[in-house]
Amino acid sequence: MASIQKRPNGKWRARYRDSEDREHSRHFARKIDAQQWLDTVTASVIRGDYVDPKAGMVTFSQFYKSWSARQVWTHGSRDSFDLIGYGATFGDVPLLKIRRSHVETWVKAMTTAGLAPQTISNRIGLARSIFAAAIGDQLIALDPTRGVKRPRARRQEFSMQIPTGEEVKALLEATEPFFRVAIIVGAFAGLRQGEVSGLQLQDFDFLGRQLHVQRQVQRRSPHPVEIRAPKYGSERTIHLPQSVLTEVSRHLQEFGTYGDDRWILPGKQGGPIWPRQFAYRFEVAANKAGLDVTSHDLRHFFASGLIASGCDVVAVQRAMGHKSASVTLDTYSHLWPSAEERTRTAVDTIFSETLADSVRTADSKTGTDLHR
Repeated sequence: MASIQKRPNGKWRARYRDSEDREHSRHFARKIDAQQWLDTVTASVIRGDYVDPKAGMVTFSQFYKSWSARQVWTHGSRDSFDLIGYGATFGDVPLLKIRRSHVETWVKAMTTAGLAPQTISNRIGLARSIFAAAIGDQLIALDPTRGVKRPRARRQEFSMQIPTGEEVKALLEATEPFFRVAIIVGAFAGLRQGEVSGLQLQDFDFLGRQLHVQRQVQRRSPHPVEIRAPKYGSERTIHLPQSVLTEVSRHLQEFGTYGDDRWILPGKQGGPIWPRQFAYRFEVAANKAGLDVTSHDLRHFFASGLIASGCDVVAVQRAMGHKSASVTLDTYSHLWPSAEERTRTAVDTIFSETLADSVRTADSKTGTDLHR
């Protein structure tokens, strides 16, 4: 129900009642403006995107607190979202009053703080999920992150650092003997640092020549470590050659396992190796080898080897534990031969086979003539 009435002071009052029978009103100097406002509200009700202006006055952080309490997240996901829900510069601003300029100011602050472009892009994506939830609850009509320009990241082919085979060998020779297995499974199985730390004896199927990636070890304050499933639910099975399994067997024979859970790398109090200890051991080995590499660079080494050997996108995706093939392509597309080169090679193969068939046919006919 909507109506327009002229007030004693000459103003025009437009009012309506929403689906919950709450009255809303505004005053205008002109009747035509009041009518346009009511028409806009009525149209939004018909479209189904009506927003109660009072409901949108809850602040961004207040909404996030109530919304996040209902989400089923891993600890890692919750930590990431908390950085946005409670750390964004517009946290105390009512949802209905957040504009694109607020988001742009936040992006500028993160850029000034030195955050990597990809990190900033990821955080904008998380903020977008929160605003989408607010839209779903009909607290706001539009997402203020729309149209916000993200910092430009360097192209993967220029920013990605892939160690050479000689550098991996140098790293293996420089590392402490007990830590050698960490380099092996990083470079030749493509495990993330947390996944390497989380390896237990039962993860290796020596007869089936497989490695089952089932957990990772991460820091989580106030506890030293947290053991949880691999990121994005990327539990996977990696098919290993005997050469890699022989190195793992050698490690087990020399150093055994640690704790009741039979961790491959020793930690403290019967648990896995801590992230800081892992990073320290790796840095010591890299410095000794004179290399500027990280444990994640070994993962790139593994992926590049698969691609160079002719593995397709899906095979690489599964081996790397990416949540989708698009993630694999976004990360490693520059390592695959270009479409032009694949076309050129395919045509060359067809051409060569066609000519070879023609030559064989001609030789066959010539041979037949000679026997006549």
